[in-house]
Amino acid sequence: MRRVVIMGAAGRDFHNFNTVYRDDADTEVVAFTAAQIPGIAGRRYPPALAGARYPQGIAIEPEDRLPHLIRERGIDEVVFAYSDVSHEHVMHLASVSLAAGADFTLLGPRRTMLPSTRPVVAVCAVRTGCGKGAVSRRIAEILKSRGRRVAVVRHPMPYGDLLAERVQRFATLADLDRAGVTLEEREEYEPHLEAGTVVFAGVDYAAILAQAEAEADVIVWDGGNNDLPFFTPTLHLCLVDPHRPGHESRYHPGEANLRMADVAVIVKEDTAPPAAVATVTAAIACLNPRATIVDTRMPISVETPEAIRGKTVLAVEDGPTVTHGGMPAGAAELAARTHGATLVDPRPYARGSLRDVFIEFPTLGPVLPAMGYSDAQIADLQATIEATPCDAVLLGTPIDIRRSLTVTRPVVRARYRIEEVGRPGFEELLKDL
Repeated sequence: MRRVVIMGAAGRDFHNFNTVYRDDADTEVVAFTAAQIPGIAGRRYPPALAGARYPQGIAIEPEDRLPHLIRERGIDEVVFAYSDVSHEHVMHLASVSLAAGADFTLLGPRRTMLPSTRPVVAVCAVRTGCGKGAVSRRIAEILKSRGRRVAVVRHPMPYGDLLAERVQRFATLADLDRAGVTLEEREEYEPHLEAGTVVFAGVDYAAILAQAEAEADVIVWDGGNNDLPFFTPTLHLCLVDPHRPGHESRYHPGEANLRMADVAVIVKEDTAPPAAVATVTAAIACLNPRATIVDTRMPISVETPEAIRGKTVLAVEDGPTVTHGGMPAGAAELAARTHGATLVDPRPYARGSLRDVFIEFPTLGPVLPAMGYSDAQIADLQATIEATPCDAVLLGTPIDIRRSLTVTRPVVRARYRIEEVGRPGFEELLKDL
């Protein structure tokens, strides 16, 4: 009996367990460890999800306890199972595991991808913050215009009651309210719902896939971070970001996504330096010369530009994009600079857990990440916005945060969509589905 610890962040780790280890009589998963997401450690993967071999469920421990777990619990193998981290980070954790006496494993996509009875279009990326949601919405738009029933299946974000979130189906904004989802979940789900597309997510992706297949002709996998698809793709897209040239081959498992992809989508060409576009184009040719390249731009529009022109603004950005995604600028910052607005640095006014975010990501700023993994953090976000002196709040996040918190200052939204440049475009790529 091999004793295993799975390192994760409440997503890929649970999926790897469900697909590979849950029913493996030769393996005992002793614990999960938690990283990236606050509030996950200290909980348990519930018995009803863990299966008959785990009547007490499985503990979720802080990641920094890994060497102690290996030594104290006689761990034979550590399985790394989260995404959007540098290759160096992965190998540091491998060194920790090896030094403590355990093997270190990365499960490949063939062992963890679930086959579907429907065509699957997988939208993945080399980093978080490339624009997967915008591309997924464009894919769904094209398919629906051809009369196809489309279901979007989102990478897991189970930050609440894991058993209650085993299979989640969202068709309306009211469904999000009833589920009590976090701001991070809203950032991913709301734009799809506003476009009239049903979204599935949760914990048990075999059950999620079965329900999505019953409702849809085509499945669109809207990946999280830069993770690999959970379903076997019929068409695999990987987004590459010229705002972060060189990252194509520095991050796990983004490089694997690019090497596997049928299509490499270069995003944001309208706001990136031409030299950076050339750099990522060369990287695609090196890493995956068989991939079809789609060139795209992502124009940013401001609903009332006169409300920010010449004004002081607080730029509120998509949280993961500008934190562990390391994006130098988000949609709000780019829109502010385009319209002659002056950014107010929120760091001196940060409240509660937002102070910790700025400490953890010292290169962040002068923008405010829309962090809201809990009610307490949403309250901290609201307090930070209220404390920051500005003429207006400019939202670069894809949701209207006023649905979840109170903002007394004028709020202006910066919106963006994906547009193909030249040929081939997504229309041609989808014609055979």
